Amino acid sequence: MSLSSIQPTLSTLKTCQVDIGTGMDIVSDVALDLVEAQGTDDSPSLRKLEQMMLECATLDREINCFVESVEQMTARVRHEPPHAMFTLLDSVKDRFSELMAEDADIQRHSKVVAFRDSIRKSVSQGNQMAAANVEEELDEDIAVTQSQTNFTCPLTQVEMVNPVRNKKCQHYYDQEAALAMIKTKHNNKKKFRCPVVGCGNMDVKQSDLELDLVMKRMIQNHKRQSGKS
Repeated sequence: MSLSSIQPTLSTLKTCQVDIGTGMDIVSDVALDLVEAQGTDDSPSLRKLEQMMLECATLDREINCFVESVEQMTARVRHEPPHAMFTLLDSVKDRFSELMAEDADIQRHSKVVAFRDSIRKSVSQGNQMAAANVEEELDEDIAVTQSQTNFTCPLTQVEMVNPVRNKKCQHYYDQEAALAMIKTKHNNKKKFRCPVVGCGNMDVKQSDLELDLVMKRMIQNHKRQSGKS
């Protein structure tokens, strides 16, 4: 067996992970459609979608652990005598088992957490709108200004595509722009300060950011409505 033959297989698995992530995003969108239509987070269809999310998260985690175990063990073998190749398979299996045991709680998968948070937020927003029963219509100019304020990334100054919320200061940025800025600042050994005027958050980290699927849908709906008008 050649080590060079391993990398293409790992690349294929990583591509599968991207597809799994895309599938989980689609399931989340369908679930939010159901919540908007039914006004509840308790239905057989929604429970089936949540089960699909858990199954996808399980597969994603297994691929993650397998890829990591193979990469770690093959890197070690490169610096050992040739006969070490004969124990590579057992080494990978052992490391895979260790990684799987380190974080066995699939409920903490980032997309599963985001799925449940989005459902709760969507139901809450729906209840608030129903209870408010607002009769006054906002002036069109005010509505446009409000939309621009809500949906414009403070970094790019254009409408966000994948909005992420900063858990520390609650401000929103476009995911791609925020991650790029964090990386740039890190490379220059500097901290990324929240760009929202008046915010005192002086150190924005990637771990502080979480994708907000409800906000993303609001932006998509706004874009569709703007296209109709």
